Amino acid sequence: MMLKKLIPPKKWQPVVIALLGAIVGLTLYIAKTARVTSYLSDDPETCVNCHVMTPQFESWKHSSHREVATCNDCHVPQDNVVSKYAFKAKDGLYHSYMYTMRMEPQVIKMHQPGRETVQANCVRCHNDQVKDAKMTSWVPSHSHDRTDRACWECHREVPHGRVKSLSSVGYQIQNLPVQGEKKDVVPTWLKEALKNKKN
Repeated sequence: MMLKKLIPPKKWQPVVIALLGAIVGLTLYIAKTARVTSYLSDDPETCVNCHVMTPQFESWKHSSHREVATCNDCHVPQDNVVSKYAFKAKDGLYHSYMYTMRMEPQVIKMHQPGRETVQANCVRCHNDQVKDAKMTSWVPSHSHDRTDRACWECHREVPHGRVKSLSSVGYQIQNLPVQGEKKDVVPTWLKEALKNKKN
């Protein structure tokens, strides 16, 4: 009975079908263009889908953490699969809204849920150092340091470096993985100018 109420009158059915087809088609096109499925993985190159994350990606890639941790290992909850993907979905919707509306910040800063997640993941991976009894015996403030402070208050340069800018990770004159392909970041006009300068 309820289903019959949802079916439009006969003369409106072609219009409704066309509109639904357009909505589904547009949704699939946007999902493909935005590489939505890439966000389900733990591949760090996914973060470079947004150009503003290039300094963070490059600084991570040149850090010691690249050998043991991906972006998701630090920035996404690891307690269970449900909380991991719920966090990724919430964060992803927020980021897609910000970038679509051209409201992305010039300086990337973590919000409170992100800070709590990173802190929990630091402790999860470095549990032996946090609970080291030897440290407690010869560092008087060790108990306070490990429980009342954020890890990055002391380890600020891990893994993204002190300055989060293009200058902190070199000149970026290298191919970066963007949208599934290697993209040359040096503009054509600059290549030509450099070639002319050599001649």
